[in-house]
Amino acid sequence: MLKARLSVVILTKDSQDYIKDCLESLKFADEIVVVDDSSSDRTVEICKGYTDKVVVDSVEGFANKRNLGADKAAGDWILQIDSDERVTPCLASAIGERINSGKDIAGYKFRRKNYFLGHYMRYGGWYHYSANLYRKGRARYEGLVHERLVLDGPQGKIEEATEHRPFSSISQFMERQNSYTAYEARDILNEQGVVPEKTVMYNLTWKPVKLFLKLYLKKQGFREGMTGFIFSALYSYVHFIKWAKYWELAYGQKAK
Repeated sequence: MLKARLSVVILTKDSQDYIKDCLESLKFADEIVVVDDSSSDRTVEICKGYTDKVVVDSVEGFANKRNLGADKAAGDWILQIDSDERVTPCLASAIGERINSGKDIAGYKFRRKNYFLGHYMRYGGWYHYSANLYRKGRARYEGLVHERLVLDGPQGKIEEATEHRPFSSISQFMERQNSYTAYEARDILNEQGVVPEKTVMYNLTWKPVKLFLKLYLKKQGFREGMTGFIFSALYSYVHFIKWAKYWELAYGQKAK
């Protein structure tokens, strides 16, 4: 049996401060494809030191960016990674074993170790699976922000994890979420249309409270100390902002 070829797709945007660590962790792959969203720093220059497949394209939505990268890839399998992620040696080994197993699996989900403000979040619901490894041609992404991988076939599971460091400060967190929530609000409007105002009110009032209690108590975010409290509070606030922006899109003109 021929060895399966693995292509890694990375999405970048002004990632010069951390993209090199990501690229170094991917040397086990057969190919690296970078989809850059018109970076204004040295991101593209750094990436070209590791691969000749660097696509600069401002196509809207993470799903479209990931699909674009997959279309440019030549491998039998696609691994989608963010520029602030690192693939550990254990995960790299596990991926190699799975894609060469000969099993009829369309894709795999693997663990993601998330760091919030430099703190590894063991609790609070942020140690989860990432479904970003699949056979080329048997999966596509949907959605503008929190994209969903739609698989054509069964999915396996890998317990090894990437390391993900998405936010170095609360200011950076808020800046990114301001952009993300705008896309998410549009996603809701596109998928659900104009929902009743009582549904909007629920998502502006009780749902953020319930989300905080879920992350802080049920998911045991309190075990992370002050970091867990801030994490839970911020993500509850993000839910509020997302629905406030949805209300602006769906009802804002009527309120004037």
